[in-house]
Amino acid sequence: MTSEELVFDHEEARVHGFELYEGTRLDVRAVVSGMPKDVKDGFLLDEVAWSRFGHAYGSGHDVPERLTRLRSDDAETARLALDLLWGSVVHQGTVGSVAPLTVPFLLRIAADPSAYGRAGVLGLAAAAARREHWGHGTRSTFLTVATQEPRCDCGGYLMNWSIEASRNAVAADVDVLLPLLDDVDSGVRTSTCYILATASGEADRITDALHARLIIERTPRVRASLVLAVAELGREHAVAGTAAWARALWADPAKPADVRVPAALAWLCLVDDPVPDDLRATLDALLTDGLAGVLDDVPWIAHVDDDGLDRTLDQMLNNALPGTQCDDPWV
Repeated sequence: MTSEELVFDHEEARVHGFELYEGTRLDVRAVVSGMPKDVKDGFLLDEVAWSRFGHAYGSGHDVPERLTRLRSDDAETARLALDLLWGSVVHQGTVGSVAPLTVPFLLRIAADPSAYGRAGVLGLAAAAARREHWGHGTRSTFLTVATQEPRCDCGGYLMNWSIEASRNAVAADVDVLLPLLDDVDSGVRTSTCYILATASGEADRITDALHARLIIERTPRVRASLVLAVAELGREHAVAGTAAWARALWADPAKPADVRVPAALAWLCLVDDPVPDDLRATLDALLTDGLAGVLDDVPWIAHVDDDGLDRTLDQMLNNALPGTQCDDPWV
């Protein structure tokens, strides 16, 4: 069977393994890496094999129309398109096989200052490049972009491949993203940190840019995101000196609390050391309701739970069990 004749068969993949499709036209990693720059820059959506891949509700054939609507000058049209994309290509944290194909276009939409909901558009692209980790704020999971454990999407496609493809798409378009670290919209800057941390390559270049922005950044939520992005890249790519950098930050009384507390979380994820007494004392001195209100909106922390900082600290410091809290007694 040639790659041109291949049709994805979940049962075949279950029996013989996904290697059956590796490197073929049904390997979304190969499709994304082979997408020409002029197709991405020119939004030549007809040149992309959307229907070959799927989302939570079936074929991805409807994705290009939604991307087109997302670029609309009408805010309500764009808002509805973004909602539909969120609900289908990354449905409840499940990354559909069509999701990586959207990433290059989402990045370019977000880079357009006139586009609607640019932070949310970047958030969708970041969700396509990450495993779902709701409720998990442990030292081993908080700064983990993807999992090695095989997971499949709603159509039976290997979600690990989809996430890898999205991460590769981010790395390929670093030049589109890096200028957004200086965007006038702090929400865009925050979301840019979150997605840059998923990149499968260009770690040194991205890290240098994050460090440079941290020196001049004045918005607390963005500063916290810059710290966590540097740490996540360091963890994923084994960047030397990241743990020492994080420790120096949380131990420095001259640094603001919105830098020191994320740096403490980062350091705990970067080392296996027991929690030192001076770190606990630092956190006790710095933590306030006001700071929690700021940090609860930082993407890494927000995705742990509604009270993300409290839940994250409880898991990291007290070995509390991960999982989202729910007040509904029937769940």
